[in-house]
Amino acid sequence: MARTVQRPSDLAQRLAARRDVVQRRERDATNSPWRRETFILPREAAREKAREWFERFPKAAYMTEVENWRELDDGRIEFTIRCLPSAD
Repeated sequence: MARTVQRPSDLAQRLAARRDVVQRRERDATNSPWRRETFILPREAAREKAREWFERFPKAAYMTEVENWRELDDGRIEFTIRCLPSAD
């Protein structure tokens, strides 16, 4: 697989796009009916935390889901869980 040459402008575009996504999420979060929490935990602790959320807020009633996740350089997991604040 060939490695593409990246220019400073490529990096600037990626960072600008990421900033736009973050700003959009922050803006939407204030008007959103969703409850969101972000965690940064070691892998096993992250699994346990997700299980706790799904037990406390069942997916069928609260539409709970892991919205996004990523593995950090140090092996910890950063993830965001969202759910509705109350079940109907």
